[in-house]
Amino acid sequence: MFTDNQIFAAPLAGITDKPFRKILRKFSPDISMVTEMISCHSLTGQHKNCLRNFDDYSDEGEIGAQIFGAKPELMAQAAKILESQGAKWIDINMGCPVPKVATKAGAGAWLMRDHALAGRIISTVVAAVKIPVSIKTRLGWDDSHKDWEKLIHIAGDAGAKFAVLHGRTRAQGYSGQSALEQKPSGLIPVIGNGDIKSVEDVSKIESLGYDGVMIGRALLGKPWLLRQLTGKNTESIDIKSLVLEHLDLVLDYYGISAGVPLFRKHAAWYSAGIKNSSEFRIKVNQITEITELKTVISEFFNCFGDI
Repeated sequence: MFTDNQIFAAPLAGITDKPFRKILRKFSPDISMVTEMISCHSLTGQHKNCLRNFDDYSDEGEIGAQIFGAKPELMAQAAKILESQGAKWIDINMGCPVPKVATKAGAGAWLMRDHALAGRIISTVVAAVKIPVSIKTRLGWDDSHKDWEKLIHIAGDAGAKFAVLHGRTRAQGYSGQSALEQKPSGLIPVIGNGDIKSVEDVSKIESLGYDGVMIGRALLGKPWLLRQLTGKNTESIDIKSLVLEHLDLVLDYYGISAGVPLFRKHAAWYSAGIKNSSEFRIKVNQITEITELKTVISEFFNCFGDI
């Protein structure tokens, strides 16, 4: 079975922010995590409306900072900033499928179509920092272009220490099923990613020859899952206290006006599968005031108890 240093928490845009990472750390202090992706333009420009540009990673354990962009020198500058802020490694996004990144910006998944640019970005970033560099990519642009193996070879030649492979193409987005193929020999370490929710899923990825797993959307509302996937017992969890703690972290980080609407999605994920959760989500999505939100959360999860 994979151990702590082989199981990663995935970068999830708008989700794996500093508050959520603190909650994940409660259950898995030694797990490796990756930040939500950060624009190299926003980071080097020190855009003040993007709080994650200023995160201090020095107290976050094994954490990689993920950047995206299409200009090698700008990506290198961004990597140096993140290194100075305490990131343990730099991850280059080469798999984001959303149009504003993959087509408009020529970054993310677009780099699966431009291997020459991908190689230049990796080698430039590697030369700029002293910490390791990885990439996160997909099977390919579409079903006719599943050339992930070639891109990972390029990454290794350019100095990347490992890669993360999501088992869908860019064209799939997040639809359909993740379908990782057998890892061939001769590659740098590759971490499998996509639809991993259980110990059985982890075992399947291990049997395909991958060097670890990265867990993404399965963590939503279940931040204790990482611990379970390492084969460790999870003690009884006071779900109400956990949700309220997460809410307080969000409010401390973003402030009340931004934090309350942002936390609604987390409240909904925590409630999934619980009786009357649909009514709870409807009520939560209408709340704008912090005291009311805390009251509604407390009343709902009081009825549920520990897990």
